[in-house]
Amino acid sequence: MMYPGMTPQMPPQAITVFPVDPYVVETLRSVTGKWVLIETTRGHVDGCVVDCKPDHVILENRRSKFFVRISEIVWIMPE
Repeated sequence: MMYPGMTPQMPPQAITVFPVDPYVVETLRSVTGKWVLIETTRGHVDGCVVDCKPDHVILENRRSKFFVRISEIVWIMPE
């Protein structure tokens, strides 16, 4: 299959795709510094939102930090 800009001599190159849910990211950024409860596909975790990137959110609670993938989040509840 030929794509625009490809010549027959060019081998196809892999394209890295990161799933991004902009609404979830924006919601998490809006509650930075606040305590939230996040339900994931593996259970729930609660903590203060420290930072939010396009692919993960960082929560900190009294015991430790959690790095949660955005793609694993089912719902978010601010506390």
